[in-house]
Amino acid sequence: MPRVDARLARRMAGIEPFHVMDILARAREMDARGQDVVHMEVGEPDFDTPEPIVEAGMRALRQGHTHYTAATGLPALREAISGYYADRFSVQVEPERIVVTPGASGALQLVLAALVNPGDRVLMPDPGYPCNRHMVRLFEGEAVSLGVKASQDFSLANDQVIRHWDGRTRALMVATPANPTGRLMSLAQLEQLYNAVLAPDGAFIVDEIYQGLVYDHPVQTALSLGQDNLFVVNSFSKFFGMTGWRLGWVVAPPEYVPALDRLAQNIFLAAPTMAQHAALAAFESETLSILEQRRQVFQQRRDYLYQALGDLGLNIRGKPEGAFYLYADISRFSKDSFHFCRRLLEEARVAITPGRDFGGYRAEKHVRFAYTTDMDRLKLGVERLRAFLAS
Repeated sequence: MPRVDARLARRMAGIEPFHVMDILARAREMDARGQDVVHMEVGEPDFDTPEPIVEAGMRALRQGHTHYTAATGLPALREAISGYYADRFSVQVEPERIVVTPGASGALQLVLAALVNPGDRVLMPDPGYPCNRHMVRLFEGEAVSLGVKASQDFSLANDQVIRHWDGRTRALMVATPANPTGRLMSLAQLEQLYNAVLAPDGAFIVDEIYQGLVYDHPVQTALSLGQDNLFVVNSFSKFFGMTGWRLGWVVAPPEYVPALDRLAQNIFLAAPTMAQHAALAAFESETLSILEQRRQVFQQRRDYLYQALGDLGLNIRGKPEGAFYLYADISRFSKDSFHFCRRLLEEARVAITPGRDFGGYRAEKHVRFAYTTDMDRLKLGVERLRAFLAS
């Protein structure tokens, strides 16, 4: 039996679990009993990995590509990512600036390990992806959550950053499109934040893992802004549909790459070799055509769910421009979003995520809907939600 008096490191007190995991565990238990839950809580594409990528992975196995690569990644993949930036965004990114990692989480660990000293502060928006603040804590830094309102499109303003920046602040971290709100920051907004961070010689970390899933706007990258103290993190998980392959990358300023290389050697040695060879097929025209069709499906789901939730009286300020989430204000119906989510699951068999998973700012008023299931299931979930609210 495990010891009940395990002496955990003090940092563990600041690292919380995903609250939605309780909901997910209960939802799966209900599914196992035949109760048919509509899942809108999971932030994972419901599509399988595109077949050209799967075939490339299988081919890599048959050809014996099962050994370590360089810690910074397969040279051919770094070249392919560089070409992707040139072809899609008209941005020149030298392959030497690209470090391939085990998922975007691996990239964030490298960047924060290289930047953050004990006691350093990292600013980030609230609501936001919860692992970001926990990763800062892992390296003995202080995550400073800045509340962002729906009225400001859930995006940080440069005056907020300037007001909260002090002598201990090392970096600003943002995501675009963002989880849980789906909101997209314009290049003009990103440039203002970039300039606000550069003035005190800080680092700007931009999470672009939902980059390809953008609606009604052209795709963009913060790499258009420059390279001084700018770290851009991306992933093959969301747009490319490779969640379980665990593969991501970071584009870093050239002077930081040797440090990231050393860290990668010591933390995880290299990203999965088979996944790297498979990802070479992600940029082929056949794959990109499949991914574009899927993006259009996600957009159709967004349009339907945004209208349907609004018709039910849930307040969503502005149609999200990216990702696959809707962040809804439910204060008309409940003052406790976690309790609301539990009741919705138990009484209506619909699983969604409470706001507390994404921070503390007005979290009790908000829930996240993920449209990562097909349209028929979304419609069923809306009808169940309608009956639940009416009761």
